[in-house]
Amino acid sequence: QVQLVESGGGSVQPGGSLRLSCAASGSISSIRFMGWYRQAPGKQRELVGTMGSFGDTNYADSVKGRFTISRDNAKNTVFLQMNNLKPEDTAVYYCNARIRTVSAIDNDYWGQGTQVTVSS
Repeated sequence: QVQLVESGGGSVQPGGSLRLSCAASGSISSIRFMGWYRQAPGKQRELVGTMGSFGDTNYADSVKGRFTISRDNAKNTVFLQMNNLKPEDTAVYYCNARIRTVSAIDNDYWGQGTQVTVSS
């Protein structure tokens, strides 16, 4: 079994910052990539950004220059640093990871979601 546990969500004023964390645990052989998605009420879940096993990243155009993904390989943890937050960033944020288990099978896993609210 693999679990992704998210933390760091909350409420912030426009222009503020938050850092989300996502820690993976369980029967992990290696993490192929980890990333972040978000879903606002009434909208489709959308990609925020991902980081591959070699540190390569990609971001949605809407967050480029404001959000940064980083990771701590020793702790199987990925972070999402969110700066200059805007009201339109309000959403539930989900951690996502493709993980190779001890059984040598690649599976996709999702965190439970954490609420980010940006309002004045």
